[in-house]
Parts: sequence; C-alpha cells; structure tokens
Amino acid sequence: MTLDYIGTYVWTDDDSRFGGFSGIEITDGGRSFHVVSDRTNLFWGSIERDNAGRIRHMNIAGRANLKASGGEPLSKGYLGDSEGLAIGEDGRIWISFEGLNRVVLHPNPDAPAQPLPRPPALPEIRPNQGFESLAIDADGSLFTIPERSLGPDRPFPVLRFRDGKWDQPFTIRRNDHWLPVGSDFGPDGWFYLLERGFQGLLGFSSRVSRFRLDENGVAEEEILLETRPLQYDNLEGLSVWHDGQGIRLTMVSDDNFLFVQRTELVEYRLRE
Repeated sequence: MTLDYIGTYVWTDDDSRFGGFSGIEITDGGRSFHVVSDRTNLFWGSIERDNAGRIRHMNIAGRANLKASGGEPLSKGYLGDSEGLAIGEDGRIWISFEGLNRVVLHPNPDAPAQPLPRPPALPEIRPNQGFESLAIDADGSLFTIPERSLGPDRPFPVLRFRDGKWDQPFTIRRNDHWLPVGSDFGPDGWFYLLERGFQGLLGFSSRVSRFRLDENGVAEEEILLETRPLQYDNLEGLSVWHDGQGIRLTMVSDDNFLFVQRTELVEYRLRE
C-alpha cells in the first residue's frame, strides 16, 4: 500500500458566504463537487484538473441557503451548525448538524429539510461537540460519530440509521487528542475517518485511517496519513473516490471565516 501526495489547492471567492467548509463530496470521477459550510450554505460546481489530476480551478455553479422543515432559511448558530455531508447514489443530500444534533435529508439543495427521527441521546454529545461527520454506505445506511468521547481513553460511539431507525452497532477507538471531523465510505467498501488534532499555537494536524467493518464492528484498521502541525489548515471534510489509478482522498479545510486561515483542498492517492 502506497499513499502519494497529489497536491494542495487554495480556494478563494469573493462571496461573503464562502468559507467555513466542513463537509465535501466529490463525484463524476473528480469533476464535480458539493461542499457544505458550518453556516448553513451549500455550494456545488465543477472542477478543472491538469493532466496529472491536480486541481487547477473550482467553478461554483450554484449556492443554496439550507432550509428548515418549514421551508424558512436556516440561520447560523445553534440550529444552523451544519457539519457533515453525504450524498447517496440517488443524488439525495444528507447533512448532519451539531448544536441541535440531528441528521436531515434534502431531496435537492433548495428543498426544505426532512428530519430523520432524533438520534438516541448519548452522554458523549455535548454543546458544539456533536455530529461533525456523516457517511453513507452502498446500502444507503448513514453513519455519524460525535466529536467527543467520554475521555481520552474511551472509544467513540458510532451511530447508524438503517431501515428507519437508529442504533449504535459499534465503537471506534480514541487515541488521545485525535477527534473525528469527517468520514466517508470508499469504493473499496472501507470506512475512512478524518481526525483532527489541535495543539494551540502549533496549530492543526490531521490523521486519516480506514476501517474494514463486519457484523461485529471494526475487523481491521490501517492508519494512512498523519500530518505535522501546520502542514495543512484545519482539515474537516473528507471525500473518498476512485480516480482511475487508485483511491483518491480529497480533504477540505474550514477557515473559520478568519483571515489568518485559508480554504484548502488537499488530495492524496492510495495505491494498493
């Protein structure tokens, strides 16, 4: 197994709503994208790449302010802290929120939210430490993980929505300061997890692992990437897809709408 660095693209736009991206989905063989910000905005468009597959330009084709179930636009804050993004094979859009922790369905970007039943209450879920990540598997089951566990040596509970109800089928280990912020199921069927570490003035570091799941939970784990502090910005979103040569990992950073940070798209290719 080899992990090759492909490149980093710094993405800018003059729209005041641009930034704060915490979830990403790459589709159409790497030529299309959706991203969601933590202030209720969804962006989508096309990607221009060079002959080596590196991103050269991001073309924004559309923007939408996510709507509540009643059709009114969500405002940022407790009700509008949108974090995780997953798009099913049917094109429907699923988004997880922290603040008021929930998962909702949008049949299209402009449609009112269709909330799922409330997930079970967990002691791990605290203010601003809820459903940061969201992933959908080939069968259409949704998986989400709270950003915190009960302690640095306690595992993270994994919640699953399947057949119209929630359960908690297994846990994923926690290693000290690493916290889950993004996830996806790859074309190989493995569950990929992006974790973030924060070391104060030293900045952010990132780690990507993948897990082979079976009926008993985690059957195998591989750590694919661990970055140095400040190597990249605050990577929060992860999309895993096949680029024709291997499995591509695309990550996006949340700039927190601060001038000292930036929106980056960072890509690696995994070759077996």
